[in-house]
Amino acid sequence: MATAPASAAPIAHPPLEGSARVWGTIALSAATFMNVLDSSIANVSLPAISGDLGVSSTQGTWVITSFAVANAIAVPLTGWLTQRFGQVRLFMASIILFVISSWLCGLAPNMTTLIAFRALQGFVAGPMIPLSQTLLLASYPRALAGLAMAMWAMTTLVAPVMGPLLGGWITDNISWPWIFYINIPVGLAAVSIAWAIYRKRDSPTKSLPIDTIGLSLLILWVGAMQLMLDKGKELDWFHSAEVVTMAVVAVVGFAFFIVWELTEKHPVVDLSLFKRRNFWSGAVATAVAYGLFFGNVVLLPLWLQQYMGYTATQAGMVLAPVGALAIVLSPVVGMTVAKVDPRRYATFSFLVFALVLWMRSNFNTQADIGTIMIPTIIQGVAMAFFFIPLVTLTLSGLTPDRIPAASGLSNFLRITAGAMGTSIVTTVWDDRATTHHAQLVESINLGNPTATAAIANLGNSGFSSEQVLGQLNRMIDQQSFMLAANDVFYASAVLFIFLIPLIWLARPQMGGAASDAAAGAH
Repeated sequence: MATAPASAAPIAHPPLEGSARVWGTIALSAATFMNVLDSSIANVSLPAISGDLGVSSTQGTWVITSFAVANAIAVPLTGWLTQRFGQVRLFMASIILFVISSWLCGLAPNMTTLIAFRALQGFVAGPMIPLSQTLLLASYPRALAGLAMAMWAMTTLVAPVMGPLLGGWITDNISWPWIFYINIPVGLAAVSIAWAIYRKRDSPTKSLPIDTIGLSLLILWVGAMQLMLDKGKELDWFHSAEVVTMAVVAVVGFAFFIVWELTEKHPVVDLSLFKRRNFWSGAVATAVAYGLFFGNVVLLPLWLQQYMGYTATQAGMVLAPVGALAIVLSPVVGMTVAKVDPRRYATFSFLVFALVLWMRSNFNTQADIGTIMIPTIIQGVAMAFFFIPLVTLTLSGLTPDRIPAASGLSNFLRITAGAMGTSIVTTVWDDRATTHHAQLVESINLGNPTATAAIANLGNSGFSSEQVLGQLNRMIDQQSFMLAANDVFYASAVLFIFLIPLIWLARPQMGGAASDAAAGAH
């Protein structure tokens, strides 16, 4: 599955020099920034969007998952589209369509329309990140591939940091549609500069067959699986015929997809890559870890806003410091990953993620903003050591002609896992909250002196019996969702520890692996 142009294409053009390289880097970084920003900017705005459009916060998570799933489906097409239309023309078209779909998202009058436009936005965004990476690396000499990858990684780290902060500020001070409208000037500037610099550096084009049946099966099983995950809680999971139907479609579609792709001459997904131990161990570790990370990134602001009284801006500020250490350490990782066993870096990253999530699992409703921000600051260390070493590990040992396909397939797994992580984490959070709520309610009885004293105090304050029960229920809700969040954080920490042995199943090749990985990294 090719998600970047063939490796021969960039070699036809010499690296850029001087101001052209600077401006080219700025334009490509702006496009990447805009794309990645949109995967996280809506996180802290979900309550405002859901409330404004009259849906529940659980349904509001579709704003995130629709983008992620459509993006995952589009990624496998990038290689074919690049060879059909050329990498520069495809990149320009992708940015323009992204700007248009962003404008439509801001104009959406209801949740159904917003989800449809977000899916369109995610789909047209598919080629942007791999092509920005390809064009950036073609702009630099091969000796600077590690530096180029580090610069690109910094962009992808800054955007998720800025997303919640910028999204929160815009939601509180303007209105949520502007989290999409801000893409318009950035996108137009990026496409203008990039076209001026890269229009004569396009790759050759040719007509290629596309695996239509394989692509259709891919859309079918991924879409059915995501629908099942998102609608499961609302429809009481497998007690619902609709959920059972979606589960059957997902499983059967996946089975047919595997059989077809293994026998197709021009498969949309090159499953033969899974024969390589380095690839499958690195790709699976990356996907599961990213699913855990992204699910918790969605959960934290939801909990803070719904049950801790935080505004969208305050929730964004809590998440913002995650980039401080990541930005400082990312260039160091990029420049040293060729000299250090990437398994050590990845292991360190997972241990820090586990530490951060364990710290969060000890939060309570009295936690102040400083206490909540400390793990977030530490998490920046984990992020710096996460992407670059795992990409290097996954792609090590591959010949250059197979790196684009491997990068695309591992990215597809990562993006799909991120969407699944959002659905699973929010569902488990709600389920655990229901369990804790029932357990806490059982403790409210005449034999509990704390409970009877609280009821008496509320009664003495002038509350009626119904108001006393309402106040108690609100306190129990706050405690139950806090305990449920703690459960999710703790389970995620344990899973990060369990993922570490998977990293060490790989046998990376040192030296040239980093620069080769850079050439195919997404």
